[in-house]
Amino acid sequence: MFDTSTPAVVFKLDPNVLHHGGLGVIRSLGRAGVPVYAVHEDSLAPAAHSRYVRGRWLWSPNPEDPEAIRFGLMQLAQRIGRTAVLIPTDDAAAIFLAEHGDPLRMWFQFAQPPHDLPRQVAGKYTLHQLCRRLGVPCAQAGLVGSWDEALEFADRVGYPLVAKLATPWQATGRVRSTTIVDDEDALAALFRDCGSPGELMLQEHIPGGPGYDWFFHGYCDGESVCRPAFTGVKERSYPAHAGLTSLGRCVDNDSLLRSASTLLEKLSYTGIVDLDFRWDERDQQYKLLDFNPRLGAQFRLFRDSAGMDVALASYLDLTGQPVPTGRPEVGRRFQVENYDPIGALRYWSSGELGLWSWLGSNRRVHERAWFARDDLLPFALMCTWMVCRAVARPWRRRRTHHPELAEPRYAPGRNYDAGHPGRR
Repeated sequence: MFDTSTPAVVFKLDPNVLHHGGLGVIRSLGRAGVPVYAVHEDSLAPAAHSRYVRGRWLWSPNPEDPEAIRFGLMQLAQRIGRTAVLIPTDDAAAIFLAEHGDPLRMWFQFAQPPHDLPRQVAGKYTLHQLCRRLGVPCAQAGLVGSWDEALEFADRVGYPLVAKLATPWQATGRVRSTTIVDDEDALAALFRDCGSPGELMLQEHIPGGPGYDWFFHGYCDGESVCRPAFTGVKERSYPAHAGLTSLGRCVDNDSLLRSASTLLEKLSYTGIVDLDFRWDERDQQYKLLDFNPRLGAQFRLFRDSAGMDVALASYLDLTGQPVPTGRPEVGRRFQVENYDPIGALRYWSSGELGLWSWLGSNRRVHERAWFARDDLLPFALMCTWMVCRAVARPWRRRRTHHPELAEPRYAPGRNYDAGHPGRR
């Protein structure tokens, strides 16, 4: 039992209407009795229609306009009528709060890592430089500003290699944030589509396999003590081998837990964090591939015996309440059901996954990103969005933000309470 009177706001700037991490926060806090408000870029966003949403802030500001974002959050604070916990769910939101969020602290409670740290670790090449400086194992990488530099790197490390956008929170949709490149023709097409020189980072491909892709999720308090902290294995991803986790499993890994916690303490990191590693058989080391200075979309994979996940731990700590400790629920599985079947097709075509194996893995899932018996409408809307996207795919263009929602609009949620602040 804990005090749930302080509202929470789920804050995102990435215009991804199918972001399941935000829905996970809404359900986790809402089920505990916390009044939850959320920023949504579309009135039909599936998460906006969760039964646990108290109020919706329909808003899609330009991420490059910090004054407009700050003003919009101030308006939301006035609508709520009291101090609220603010939880960022994407890199752009985390970077904004670290660099421009100080004036908002009179209305919101949120983690306070070093001002320049979220941008540094979210950037793919700046993270690589940080790892080299601190002696953290990482893959070889290079920022390429010309075709000759790209060819030189490919000649040095060989194919396949991994191409990443250096600043993925500024992606325009021309290329994926992470792509596996098999040959020179594919590299040429990617380099041409990328556009801006210096936008693309190339990275050596670390040979992998089942059990090689790991992640660490945790919440670091004001002293950079990480509690709770979890480790897990990425069993499948979308796109295959280079994308978001579509099926994950909680697994104990004490050595990875210790090394990740030590790194976060060394960086004086505070707040929720999501780290991606790959085991390198060649030198017997876990290599840090990605550092997400915010909540990971698959965070509901991890829960401990005290009922804590990283979102609940963040809420309790930021509201001055003790965070209960428990043991991780080892073996717990989490599936993103709209992407896992698509990703599984690639594993099947390459001979890595059979039909019965995939069906068996579905039966062993403990929680899914969208489907929940107590909250069915987001799942139905997600299915509708996926069908519409499949039909419109040849003509669809990804927008960085929605100009018609540059000015925020408030709408009550399904958990609307006429006696609660925010009713206006």
